[in-house]
Amino acid sequence: MNKFSIVLGACTLLSVAAPNRAEAQVSAADSVYQHAKGNRLSIGGYGEVALTRNFYSDNPYRYSNPTRYKDDPSNGQFDIPHAVIYLGYDFGKGWTLGTEIEFEHTGTGSSIEIENDEGGEYETEVEKGGEVELEQFWIQKSFARWANLKIGHFVVPVGLNNAYHEPLNYFTVYRPEGENTILPSTWHDTGISFWGRLGDFRYELQFVAGLNALQFSRDGWISDGAGSSYEFKPANKYGYAFRIDNYSVKGLRLGLSGYYGQAMHNTSPNEMEGTGKTYDKVKANVFIGSFDFTFNRFNWIVRGQADYGYISDTPKLNTAKINTQSASPYDHTYVGKNAVSIGVEAGYDVFSQIAKTRADNQKLYVFGRYEYYNSYIGESSQPSYDYTAKNRIAAGVNYYPVPQIAVKAEYSHRFLKTGYNNEPSVSVGIAYEGWFL
Repeated sequence: MNKFSIVLGACTLLSVAAPNRAEAQVSAADSVYQHAKGNRLSIGGYGEVALTRNFYSDNPYRYSNPTRYKDDPSNGQFDIPHAVIYLGYDFGKGWTLGTEIEFEHTGTGSSIEIENDEGGEYETEVEKGGEVELEQFWIQKSFARWANLKIGHFVVPVGLNNAYHEPLNYFTVYRPEGENTILPSTWHDTGISFWGRLGDFRYELQFVAGLNALQFSRDGWISDGAGSSYEFKPANKYGYAFRIDNYSVKGLRLGLSGYYGQAMHNTSPNEMEGTGKTYDKVKANVFIGSFDFTFNRFNWIVRGQADYGYISDTPKLNTAKINTQSASPYDHTYVGKNAVSIGVEAGYDVFSQIAKTRADNQKLYVFGRYEYYNSYIGESSQPSYDYTAKNRIAAGVNYYPVPQIAVKAEYSHRFLKTGYNNEPSVSVGIAYEGWFL
């Protein structure tokens, strides 16, 4: 098999012979089905290593007192953001199994963070119990190309980053910053998924456990809302996600996705229910709409997305968050009623113009990226935190010595509102994705 298929998740992309054919981009559910035709057992994965130098202060008070920390020394970070192993099996008669085991930041599922503008205090964040994370585990029955039913734990395909989150699907060293800030990434949850392909369309509908509004935050909006600190995921309330991709135009994929679900009263124990009816009617309904596209043709790759989200009842939700016990695993910062992320990147393969590198299937993309995002758009009665609105530019190169490996380098610069210090950095990294069996 000369193609390599990436990702066993139902909502991630891609099956590519090389990163220059948008028409080859398919969902992971499709690529599992295709890959299993040759072997019942499938083993694959992806991973990335990142090295960064930040030319701005890492002090937790840098936003509350930017003048004081304007001339602080630079700081460096070495990281392995993701190391993933895929295991899939075709049982026959349309029954398949998909799993994804992920190691993030070489960690154990818990981390210590210094909270900005919260007194610089150290907080232990439990992202998920255990030393490794089982990001996907599902069993699927395929009835036809247009009808596939999946039950288990899988990726929620809202936004470009979640649907196509493997490291060869973006030019930057780290995942695109805007969506990675305001949405869970990778967003994965337990439930039921129905998906299929009909003509030039691929579609998916999902019923999943709801988010937890008490884990929403000022700096990350709903990004921590899908996690659970327990051995199980509370599902007092439910969420509904959808995604539609269209491939009518050669080299172009257009995607539309969204989410709706009640996020309040989705804790264990349900501490906010029945407490004098103060919060009984607070729903914290989450609405998200997203549009994205990918264009791969004429030696160009162009990608873009726009996401907008809304949370109802945020004044009472914020009161509830602030009044939770200090020892609880919940976030105590204000959350904005809205969040936004807009981004676009474009890269050109300069090696396509050199006969030797073109014949050797090597590629060198020179790229640029721009994005704007804001994780906290609050009610007029809420405190203002202007540093959450950021414009970011990045430029660099991606070198593919073989189709499955990318060596990345970039310069990026965050532009904050007047009064805050801008945040430039330089990053290099290497990433792979592919099947071993």
